[in-house]
Amino acid sequence: MTRSSRASTFRWLAAWAVLLACLGGLVFAAATARLFLWPPTDAPVHVDAIVATGGDPGELRSAKAISLAEAGYAPVVVISRGGNIAVPCPRAGHGIQVICFRANPLNTRGEMEFAAKVAARHHWTSLMIVPGRDQATRARLLFRRCSDIHLVVVPVSGYAVNYLHSIAYAWASLAKAFVVNTSC
Repeated sequence: MTRSSRASTFRWLAAWAVLLACLGGLVFAAATARLFLWPPTDAPVHVDAIVATGGDPGELRSAKAISLAEAGYAPVVVISRGGNIAVPCPRAGHGIQVICFRANPLNTRGEMEFAAKVAARHHWTSLMIVPGRDQATRARLLFRRCSDIHLVVVPVSGYAVNYLHSIAYAWASLAKAFVVNTSC
């Protein structure tokens, strides 16, 4: 093989490598956008209970869950208190029952396991889950492993986050849900 043909082959391989890297980056960016930035969501509908996942700054998820209940979507709100023991269980309007809990394990999987158990205990047939936007895909997946009742996912967004950290955490957590925690 001559020097010029080796150089030509190298340039051809380098061009293909760059093209494949660009395509991989685009697929990764599109998957990130679909799974964590703009995940599949549902419109609020009447359900037996609304479950708010915990751990968000400003307690926006529990506030949204309570406002949805007060708007008539459910008579019960189940709120994960996350890891902050000092945060009290919020109050809701007249006629709305609020159940607060601390998940074990203290993560989305533990929250979805608790939600499935409390739904089975109360014979609920439908739930609305209010997770963070970057948590919605994982919450839906984990809950589906624990229960087959009708599920509506209405994520909340709006709190300031470090997007690079949030996306890295979301990918790692989703991978863990697929590889390590494969059951309810």
